Amino acid sequence: MAEENTTPAEEHENDPQPHEGDPQAEMTEEGAPAPESETSETDPIDRELEIFQDLQRLQADFVNYRARVERDRGAERAMAVADTIRAFLPALDDLTRAQQHGDLEEGSPMAAVAQKLKSAGEKLGLSSFGEKGEKFDPERHDALVQTPSADVREAQIADVIELGYQLGERMLRPAKVAVFVPAE
Repeated sequence: MAEENTTPAEEHENDPQPHEGDPQAEMTEEGAPAPESETSETDPIDRELEIFQDLQRLQADFVNYRARVERDRGAERAMAVADTIRAFLPALDDLTRAQQHGDLEEGSPMAAVAQKLKSAGEKLGLSSFGEKGEKFDPERHDALVQTPSADVREAQIADVIELGYQLGERMLRPAKVAVFVPAE
């Protein structure tokens, strides 16, 4: 094998990384256009316009962010209220059953507690639904029992097992009912 005699300048030409240590030279690829000179100045008015437009975008982003946070805060509050009321529904069911069976005497302490709970729920927008004789709606009622009847032409609630509840327009729980269906 013959040894190649090269000069230091020739070694530099054959080196795969000739610009090692020079950050500017490393960032530009061979054949790529040279970056704009850092000393060239842009028009001050153009620069101010860019800054102004950036500021407007930031301000619009902030306004949108604030509106989104307020909307989310309202939705989270509604969810928290709904979850809290949903936890009290079994107690309301027990009080309703006690009232229907005559166990809550007018003027008794338990009747006062029942009335206060119902009033608090109404203040928050809680309402009950599901009445005997009402038309059966499968989106609002869960039919636990179906009884054929010659007296009805469409499904009708025969008895209410548990009232359904809604908070404003949002249903918390469907009513559990027994249904009369048309006899075939």
